Amino acid sequence: MSVVGFDFGNESCIVAVARQRGIDVVLNDESKRETPAIVCFGDKQRFIGTAGAASTMMNPKNSISQIKRLIGRQFSDPELLRDLKSLPFQVTEGPDGYPLIHARYLGEAKTFTPTQVFGMMLSNLKEIAEKNLNAAVVDCCIGIPVYFTDLQRRAVLDAATIAGLRPLHLIHETTATALAYGIYKTDLHETDQLNVAFVDIGHASMQVCIAGFKKGQLKILAHSYDRSLGGRDFDEVLFYHFAAKFKEEYKIDVYQNARACLRLRAACEKLKKVLSANPEAPLNIECLMDEKDVRSFIKRDDFEQLSLPILERVKGPLEKAVAEAGLTVDNIHMVEVVGSGSRVPAINKILTEFFKKEPRRTMNASECVARGSALQCAILSPTFRVREFQVNESLPFSISLSWKGSGPDAQDSGPDSQLSTVVFPKGNPIPSIKALTFYRSGTFSVDVQYGDASGLQGPAKISTYTIGPFQTTKSERAKVKVKVRLNLHGIVSVDLATLLEEEEVEVSVSKESENIKMDTDEAPANSAVPPTSNDSDVNMQDAKASDVTPGVENGTSDGGDKHVQTDSDTKAPKKKVKKTNIPVAELVYGAMAPVDVQKAVEKEFEMALQDRVMEETKDKKNAVEAYVYDMRNKLNDKYQEFVIAPEREGFVAKLQEVEDWLYEEGEDETKGVYVAKLEELKKQGDPVEERYKEYTERGAVIDQLIYCINSYRDAAVSNDPKFDHIDINEKQKVLTECVEAENWLREKKQQQDSLPKYANPVLLSAEIRKKAEAVDRFCKPIMTKPRPAKPATPPPTTPPAQGSEQQQPQGGANGSEVPPVSTEPMQT
Repeated sequence: MSVVGFDFGNESCIVAVARQRGIDVVLNDESKRETPAIVCFGDKQRFIGTAGAASTMMNPKNSISQIKRLIGRQFSDPELLRDLKSLPFQVTEGPDGYPLIHARYLGEAKTFTPTQVFGMMLSNLKEIAEKNLNAAVVDCCIGIPVYFTDLQRRAVLDAATIAGLRPLHLIHETTATALAYGIYKTDLHETDQLNVAFVDIGHASMQVCIAGFKKGQLKILAHSYDRSLGGRDFDEVLFYHFAAKFKEEYKIDVYQNARACLRLRAACEKLKKVLSANPEAPLNIECLMDEKDVRSFIKRDDFEQLSLPILERVKGPLEKAVAEAGLTVDNIHMVEVVGSGSRVPAINKILTEFFKKEPRRTMNASECVARGSALQCAILSPTFRVREFQVNESLPFSISLSWKGSGPDAQDSGPDSQLSTVVFPKGNPIPSIKALTFYRSGTFSVDVQYGDASGLQGPAKISTYTIGPFQTTKSERAKVKVKVRLNLHGIVSVDLATLLEEEEVEVSVSKESENIKMDTDEAPANSAVPPTSNDSDVNMQDAKASDVTPGVENGTSDGGDKHVQTDSDTKAPKKKVKKTNIPVAELVYGAMAPVDVQKAVEKEFEMALQDRVMEETKDKKNAVEAYVYDMRNKLNDKYQEFVIAPEREGFVAKLQEVEDWLYEEGEDETKGVYVAKLEELKKQGDPVEERYKEYTERGAVIDQLIYCINSYRDAAVSNDPKFDHIDINEKQKVLTECVEAENWLREKKQQQDSLPKYANPVLLSAEIRKKAEAVDRFCKPIMTKPRPAKPATPPPTTPPAQGSEQQQPQGGANGSEVPPVSTEPMQT
């Protein structure tokens, strides 16, 4: 199975794979470790990753970037609306309230969901991994921000399905960083915990994680984040500053030109990097807009003053993380800074002042998430043996369940009858299972929602599960056990609903069973079920049900566990619990329906096929062009003597004609046309190439045949004792074969030498090799015939003494005599 980790960033992506010697970050087609997260739609195909970034400047309105900010979010989200203002492509609200991306593809206006575009990018990352591993990639781990909602996590899984991937784990980016940090530390103590704060400032967001490390394990103590505090915010500060400055000085408004905006943003990003290491930096852009060159400069102090509103927000997540972890700043032993936006000196200054210690940079700031994801995939994979290291992950938000009461009028009453409980509180371990018990007489529904949706800026309700229909054998309300799962991806779902009904069965009790305690219930409903792993049983009785005595409500009698004395033929009643699975229907708000996911998979296959056809077409076109240039040069150089002048001139004219065709009507043709054009040229060029090839190879092949003939002839006339056992007639056959081969070669060579170079050869290299093989096949068995073995010398026999009885044979089972010494012939 594949062991791959994907870090899908807002601006760029990184792919890491596990090999026998460790974790490697693989290179893309451009031999770069980072792949831009861009999908560019063209008139004939898509350009994804590095190719998409190259097309962005020429086709900005069809270049989709920052996909991670769009996936799984409602169009009305204030953060999303703010992000859309800086994006060059068009995004509108879809019929379901979620964003739709508009682009021109294959000459038509198309719409795509962010999940589809996310899947396209994952397909490209999958191809990069497959090329490096030379194997199919299916299993993987994908890093996601800790603030991703349940819906966003489901959207990432749907995108992975579209790309043909099966994520084993959607791991939090900060957790992946902590894993990549801790698994290599060999100095961890078994009892004393090492507390490390990981501050990840990426392109668009800031995440803080405090992790506690002990030998062989890490525990996430706290999460905090700011979804809109990243490197791009500092770029935007510079962008707005210079856009206003150029409008005043050069009278140009970059907001009116999408390409000018892209170029200025790219220049501001480079300027920010220069300011990280220098007190001031210049900004020069040629022909930015209206054929005007612009130039300016800025000091680092001025830049930090402009960025003050952003820098003031850095302390918020830090304070929140330390408070939630229940620690003080003095209890934080180390601070690790990662992420592409972490190199701003002002941020490091704030971190130093807050934690009272210098932040460390022992990890690769850009690759740590991908490496940690690949490590997690290796831990989950049976293919690799990884050092024992346990990751205790925690849920970053609380999840509650709500339902309507079970009173007579509750199902039709208003929201006052709505009951709820927090099932998975914030900080709950991931994964986890909870079992809840309901008392219902018919179909009912349960809502899964966030315990506190204020920090998520999204709808509170996640999903609704309809449990039923079911029938009970008794008139009273039935006991229904519902299993709620928080899976490894951080997604909550109702997995199973079971109807528990008690039945009385009569069991014969013999005399010997006196004073035996009878268990009245296989799994007593009023007893605490011991949790498996982190399974707990919560008794969900509403206001009316809770007034009833638990023993009566659960249908058990008070004497159920008493000692019973019976006669041998007495039949005693025993209660047994009958378990029946109840159907559960799921409705996730905003998620793609399975049918839509399947359609997206088919659509991705069609687009990938179109991309492949276009790439092959371009390859064939390039092959025609390369052949034209290469053959024309060779005809005037090394092929000149191998073609007559009229033929050469005609061929050169044909090549020129094809070259002109390539740049005119042949600019946009199908793959088959280019293949046919190349074959047409090769019909004229191949004979010339063949004559040149025969001329250059012939000498070496002739030398090989001559060497073969001479070797066997010398052996046949040699007086070497090792050939004495070979019959003279056999040796004569070898000599005859050698003479015939020599005569054949001499005759053919004379014919070939009499021909000009531009004539088709009569002595081909293949024929010479064939003749050499024939000589070797005939002569080798004769000249390598083994020497016959000498007859063994019989051992001397001693005549028996006169008058004595004849000796009986000794030795083997058949009575044969065993010689006392070796039967090897004696050396004389």
